[in-house]
Amino acid sequence: MNKQHRFGADDYRVEAKETAFQGFFRITRMVVRHRLFGGGWSAPLKRELFQRGDAVGVLLYDPRRHLIGLVEQFRVGAMQDQFGPWQYEVVAGMIGPEESPVEVATRECQEEAGIEVENLIPICNYLVSAGGTDEKMHMYCGLVDLEGREGVFGLETEGEDILLQVWPYDEVMQAQSEGLLNSAAVTVALLWLQLNSQNLRNRP
Repeated sequence: MNKQHRFGADDYRVEAKETAFQGFFRITRMVVRHRLFGGGWSAPLKRELFQRGDAVGVLLYDPRRHLIGLVEQFRVGAMQDQFGPWQYEVVAGMIGPEESPVEVATRECQEEAGIEVENLIPICNYLVSAGGTDEKMHMYCGLVDLEGREGVFGLETEGEDILLQVWPYDEVMQAQSEGLLNSAAVTVALLWLQLNSQNLRNRP
């Protein structure tokens, strides 16, 4: 079975584009058309695109002690969530100009968790919500020693107030099953860890 997409980069047209908003983030308003599976072209589609760019996420895992490190911080987009606006997340940050995902992963682990991480294992790359944003998340698992590593971190200049918590593996999985861990990046990373934790624990 052919798993390739039927259409590609030559099968859509941007007919108009303008910046609708420029602040902490940018929103671009555009008119696009694309080829149809049944033949021909779509009518002009008016769309707004939330342009955030690429990001990196790191799940902190201690394979020796079977511990997971999660960061907790206030998120304005979660103010209506049933558990409130403080979210449990993986360490994460945006990729700046001329930066590689690994460089950002290393930097963010230091800034958000006070941890020097050297062993980063790629998990996957995924588009966060392609219906409205161009953000792509580059996910890693960082193998670290989490004993006694809890604390408050973050850059004051960026308004960060980040609490690193260290959880036993089973408690994390229980919290996920109860819906407390509802960040997409956490969900993706934990599903990967469920499949790979035993191999990680058996590594020399």
